[in-house]
Amino acid sequence: MSKIKFWIDAMRLRTLPLSVSGIIIGSGMAALLDKWDTLIFLLAILTTISFQILSNFSNDLGDSQKGSDNNNRIGPKRTVQAGLISKKEMKVGILIFTILSLIFSGSLIYVSIANLSKVLIYFYAGLALSCVLAAITYTIGKRAYGYHGFGDLMVFLFFGLVSTLGVFSLYGEGFQWLVLLPAITVGLWSTAVLNLNNLRDHENDKQSKKNTLVVSMGFEKAKYYHGFLIILGLSFWFVSVLVISALTYNILLFVALIPSISLIFHLKRVFQTSEPKDLDPELKKVALITFFSSLIFALVINLIKPN
Repeated sequence: MSKIKFWIDAMRLRTLPLSVSGIIIGSGMAALLDKWDTLIFLLAILTTISFQILSNFSNDLGDSQKGSDNNNRIGPKRTVQAGLISKKEMKVGILIFTILSLIFSGSLIYVSIANLSKVLIYFYAGLALSCVLAAITYTIGKRAYGYHGFGDLMVFLFFGLVSTLGVFSLYGEGFQWLVLLPAITVGLWSTAVLNLNNLRDHENDKQSKKNTLVVSMGFEKAKYYHGFLIILGLSFWFVSVLVISALTYNILLFVALIPSISLIFHLKRVFQTSEPKDLDPELKKVALITFFSSLIFALVINLIKPN
């Protein structure tokens, strides 16, 4: 029974709501256009969660192999580094979730096949393989991109643009520029969560030669980078709500702005913080703000539909 708890810890359940935020927005926008499909939505959620758990398992193993998960690390202890799950066992876990990711993504493409051209079918198949590869190579391998400052870019692309625009297209609507606005917001705020993680761990990352953007910029400058991500995300979020509420005659959509107001107080805490360990609670806050903003947005835009 205790081993099950260790595997649940390794899944890092608190990362899952953020990972599905783009799926929720993309699906909500598709529903607004009367393109809702419950099976596509459920498979998209399962696919995204399996990708995220695969990434978390791979990160656990990769950081342990490279020595960046050690006793000096501030955040929650990782299962491989702590000896709770062996490296051999984690490799099996990675293999299982690689297979699950491919099964779920393949099923998702299959049930959406009527909405896709032949070119898009091959595109989504390639995209699924890219997601699996990106999840594994974040910290595993000699050229792990998380150790070379590319983690922020990949999070922005996969959590924001790929997740939101990708699922929207699976419903059969192709590309809509309106979906791009909230997709950018999700990408920016997801990148902000990663930046908080890297701010918290920057001293240990520096010693372990994990060259994140925070290590490259330094702790104080990375705070301004964080402010840029949050404020630019807020700007795109406000424009998204303003434009879509005007086009759909749905003034209730402004309710989706309410959770994001607390990001102003979050920024104040970040800039006042001098101890990296004090940033750990802020990760969860930004992740949940992104999730609940996305959920409220998707629900409210479908309460009142234009004729």
